[in-house]
Amino acid sequence: MVQRGLHPSGIVLVDKPAGPTSFDVVAAVRRRTGARTGHAGTLDPFATGLLLLLSGAATRLQQRFVGLDKRYVTEVDLAARTSTGDPEGDVVEEHDPPDRDELERALDGLRGEVELRIPAASAVKIGGERAYRLHRRGVAVEMPMRRSTVHELRLDRYEDGVARLDLLVSSGTYVRAIADALGGHCRSLRRTEIGAFSVEEADPERIMPVDEALARL
Repeated sequence: MVQRGLHPSGIVLVDKPAGPTSFDVVAAVRRRTGARTGHAGTLDPFATGLLLLLSGAATRLQQRFVGLDKRYVTEVDLAARTSTGDPEGDVVEEHDPPDRDELERALDGLRGEVELRIPAASAVKIGGERAYRLHRRGVAVEMPMRRSTVHELRLDRYEDGVARLDLLVSSGTYVRAIADALGGHCRSLRRTEIGAFSVEEADPERIMPVDEALARL
């Protein structure tokens, strides 16, 4: 007897647009396939880019995929910090942006192993409750630090106080925390790679066979 929801089984690569939550995308794929569907890491609603979803029996392999390094491209507004580290939060601090030399020195300090404070608007649990729910209610909490590895951090462009960064980071790294450490906030954020999977091959209609996906790990 075939268990319900285990087929079709495989990996689905989706290029998430800005606006919907990652769970909206998961639900849409689940409705289309009829299979149980999970994810290997979410994106904030304002962010775009690659989501790696697991369909059917492949959901049992989630732990094989959640720890993969991730590559992002972000535009960081260095003239203001916000309460969430992104454009959806309130401005909490405004200042003159650094000059290019100052920015390059700051970027040097964020390469390699770093400790970054987890953003208040995150899914981390504080006292058993999601931090973003506390944040929405205006509850102030001391957010914990998290050790991350920034493998690559490249400044592609810097104009009018906005830096375009290309970065490769360990799983669980908040790019919004990097933006905040630089004195700014993410104006845009796009995930382009998860491990050996690229957003360029995203196709929500295609279910990649498990063996093909595992061969890339």
